[in-house]
Amino acid sequence: MNKKYTLTEQDALLVTDIQIDFLPGGALPIEGGNTIIPVVNTYIKRFEAANSPIVASRDWHPLNHISFKAQGGLWPAHCVQGTKGAEFSPALKLPKNVRVISKAADPNREAYSAFDGTNLDSELQRLGVKRLFVCGLATDYCVVNTVLDACDLGFETVVLMDALLGIDAKPGDVDRAIEEMLESGAAQATDADFSDAEEALPVEEAEVDVLAAKPSLLSGAKKKARLRPKTANRRLKTERG
Repeated sequence: MNKKYTLTEQDALLVTDIQIDFLPGGALPIEGGNTIIPVVNTYIKRFEAANSPIVASRDWHPLNHISFKAQGGLWPAHCVQGTKGAEFSPALKLPKNVRVISKAADPNREAYSAFDGTNLDSELQRLGVKRLFVCGLATDYCVVNTVLDACDLGFETVVLMDALLGIDAKPGDVDRAIEEMLESGAAQATDADFSDAEEALPVEEAEVDVLAAKPSLLSGAKKKARLRPKTANRRLKTERG
């Protein structure tokens, strides 16, 4: 029988980089990036109901960030501080008390993980968080690096497989990211793995169609891998959400 998660105030939800520039029409769009938002909103409702903290990370680049092509980096300018593209999607239903973590704000330093150069670790410790559930964009970039850091820092980490989307620029990137997260000690879950799933949380109408049309959102969700010992200092040195 699959593990059923019951949320407490020692759990937290981390919504990773669901910003306008990473969505269709943005400066650095992830194809279909907006399709996971109804699923993420369902998780937000669940964590709100449990009084579990909700955190949202965002890229918060200065205009001259080292990752931008104008500075010799790989990417077009995106998620520049104070611009429309850096805002969270208006479809994302973050609560008023959401804790926002801004990352990659140093112009001379790349940062992919929500823990890299931020106060996320200390804030979660202050809140008494023991278990961190992670969703958002993109599976094979900022999500994987955030999850690896969370595991290294000792958080029980759960990847919400039905609320992620990857890029898979090189075929297999998403699968490799999932494998690395599991090898580092993370678990994986979907909506059905929560104890309230049967009674609760009517999904937004669009969500059913999204998941039916995008089976890749659930890639690996039914895979059950053995969790191996944590491996420190393993990072994917890429940036795209």
